Amino acid sequence: MVRIFLPLAFLSAASLLIAMGLGLVIDDPKVRSEAVQTGVQYHFLAALAALVFATLVHAIVLTYFMGTGRWIEETSAAYRLDPALHTRSQQIKYRTIPFMVLCFAMLIFTGAFGAAADPASPMLSKGWGGFSASTIHLLFALFTIATNLFVTWLEFRALEQNGELIDQALAEVRRIRLEKGLAVDG
Repeated sequence: MVRIFLPLAFLSAASLLIAMGLGLVIDDPKVRSEAVQTGVQYHFLAALAALVFATLVHAIVLTYFMGTGRWIEETSAAYRLDPALHTRSQQIKYRTIPFMVLCFAMLIFTGAFGAAADPASPMLSKGWGGFSASTIHLLFALFTIATNLFVTWLEFRALEQNGELIDQALAEVRRIRLEKGLAVDG
């Protein structure tokens, strides 16, 4: 899974950075020139695509944990493996999920603050606490990208740890099958 995750995580981070870069090059979104509005449109579409892709990457990791957790549980029961394997798998998964949810929330809030900062939006906000709506959106975007990178690193570590558990389970199953004279793949 790590081989699949790394390119996806890189593309996710790159798409978020590209969306932010497109937002930073917008001069003044209140200007009704075609060039400025095209920049706003590109930023909006890139940000939406980045949000969906980043969410997809985190969802793939969650799905992987669900599937491998179930596999470890069933294999442990069928071969009477040490229950600590399944317990450890659950710990890894449940330690990672809250951070994934944080990323989902940050991505959505960043988009919401972007909508509030858009002068063409009916939700246009003047800002809060002395900061303009666009400044708040930028700060949220920076925090979201940093959070996403941190959570991606946590997911990577969790995937490595989970892979080690799967390798342990496979080695134990292989040992048990060889002891009983059963067929063993590879």
